[in-house]
Amino acid sequence: MLTLKKAVIASIAAISCLSTAAFAQDAGLDLKFAGALEFTDEGTLFVGDNYNGAIYAFDTTAGSAPAQVAPVNIGDIDRKIADVLGVLQNSLAINDMAVHPVTSEIYISVTRIGNFESAPAIVKVTQEAQIELLDLASLSFEKKTLDHYPNQETTFRPRGLGKAPPLVRDLAKGNITLSSLAIMDMEFYNGELFVSGVAFDNFLSTLRRIPYPFTDEQSAANIEMYHISHNQFETRAPIRAMSVQEVDGKPQLVAAYTCSPIVLIDLAEVVDGAKVTAKTLMDYGNGQPIDMISYSLNGEPTLFLTNNSRSPYVIPVSSLNNTEGYTPDNTPDKGQSDLSPTMPMGATGKAVMFDGMSLHIDQLSDGFFVSLTRDMYTGSLNMDSNFSMFPNRLHNLVAEFDFPQYYADKEKK
Repeated sequence: MLTLKKAVIASIAAISCLSTAAFAQDAGLDLKFAGALEFTDEGTLFVGDNYNGAIYAFDTTAGSAPAQVAPVNIGDIDRKIADVLGVLQNSLAINDMAVHPVTSEIYISVTRIGNFESAPAIVKVTQEAQIELLDLASLSFEKKTLDHYPNQETTFRPRGLGKAPPLVRDLAKGNITLSSLAIMDMEFYNGELFVSGVAFDNFLSTLRRIPYPFTDEQSAANIEMYHISHNQFETRAPIRAMSVQEVDGKPQLVAAYTCSPIVLIDLAEVVDGAKVTAKTLMDYGNGQPIDMISYSLNGEPTLFLTNNSRSPYVIPVSSLNNTEGYTPDNTPDKGQSDLSPTMPMGATGKAVMFDGMSLHIDQLSDGFFVSLTRDMYTGSLNMDSNFSMFPNRLHNLVAEFDFPQYYADKEKK
């Protein structure tokens, strides 16, 4: 945990109403940041700590499955989480969300900002829609330190737009270290944890594979991909969202990047020290991918991809078979701007209607997604359970189906 004098810890605990058990110092846990979340099939919880350059595996396998998974809906969830943690609503940053595969409880990683320091926490939302602080000190855990962790001195370069100089808010980016992207997403598949992020050298974009239970073994491969809209091969920006799928008869990683190529990576090529060129399938436009989840739509394996600047994108996995990758040689006009009418490039998938902006989403059950959704009318952040076949909140939508005359006309026919 963050190194603080005992008096300061006591002060924060008093102000924030947080027990020292939640900090888990007595258990030897030094978690500095709770970021990306992922579960094994049995319910072990992985937590990415970008500040420590480590992944923690907490034993959260003791729970049982509910008789029936209930939809969970909580209005103003950020305010209610802040109340549980004893901080102000604007002192809370939500980092990730994942659903426990057995209990269907919803885990949310956050950063809470107190009077002296920021501190990590994980909260759990039960099937009864109760918000609880996860007592990390009570859980057994394992820790895996990443090889090739980036240094903590190199920061991003602020930039303006075109010839315009950077604004004050742009300059603030110069205080953010590249190591903050050390762990961007995690995917557990067939006894291994795949971790995307950046490494320490000039070839920043890295994909790691780590056996679990943890051993001394870990592999780190450098990933490059052709970015259609930039018309160049890129090795820096990391994968932000990913899912392992069976494509062309073998397991491949479907990965989404910032602004926003979607690529395939053959898992067989991800070996330690390898430099892998991903197959670029398409570019669905600018923006930053948030979550990619796998679910069944009309009986077919499907990917649902959220983005902070665009509507969600739905990709049938079968449409990825036998695809040709884009390169500088076969890209029309040598790159495409975001305003080009030919964007997105590629023949697979489509944008879908979604009411509000999903900050994080996961599959709650066979028929429901659970989403942390920013309401477009009120600005509130809500936890909504939406039908996966039509992931929208009907109370915010007024269409012809809502008019009584619609049904009267149907009855006349």
